[in-house]
Amino acid sequence: MIDVLVVDDDFRVAEINAKYVAKVPGFRVTARAHSAAQALAAVERGTIDLVLLDHYLPDRTGLDLVHRMREQGHGTDVIMITAASDVTTVQQAMRLGALHYLVKPFTFTALRTRLDSYAALRRTVDRVGGRGLAGQDQVDRIFGALRTSTAPSAPGLPSGQSAPTTDLICGVLHHAGQPLSAHEVAARTGLSRSTAQRYLRHLEQAGRLRLFLKYGDTGRPEHRYAWVAP
Repeated sequence: MIDVLVVDDDFRVAEINAKYVAKVPGFRVTARAHSAAQALAAVERGTIDLVLLDHYLPDRTGLDLVHRMREQGHGTDVIMITAASDVTTVQQAMRLGALHYLVKPFTFTALRTRLDSYAALRRTVDRVGGRGLAGQDQVDRIFGALRTSTAPSAPGLPSGQSAPTTDLICGVLHHAGQPLSAHEVAARTGLSRSTAQRYLRHLEQAGRLRLFLKYGDTGRPEHRYAWVAP
């Protein structure tokens, strides 16, 4: 079994995430923490394989915690699960060794995909590690184990659209605090403008977003989209 520490300042969110983890075979939640200090204490007990880590914590950020863990020699694996969707935070997470980065809100399927790929990584490392030295083929298999394949369209989504990308766009709009254009959504998610536009159009038609028209002095009005609370 893979022992998981769930870290989130919101007790209800931590409980939901823990229930999600419990539904994935091979994983179990052995601890929960609601601050960086609690999380570090759990890691120091030495029983944690994987940390599901929020970035916004009351005493320090999640990335500050990861940096502290690495300074103290803790190699515990980390998957970020957070509403922080700015590129700077994502880049810092990568540089500190986060294996995945999941933007809130997300679906169970999106989390399970990351957990399954993490389990595949551990199996691959175990197989290759028994040989002592790894050639390029083995190295490629280790790095390839973390890749999440493009998910097929989830039920209710148009052909070619995936739940993780939908979750990413919803997360950006949820935390934007104001309507965004397709160009702005594309810039914040790293998607192309045309891809962002397709998802935004579907989400607006499904009632998950509200469309606003911004009129300029000339030309067509700009379409801007705002999150609609469920």
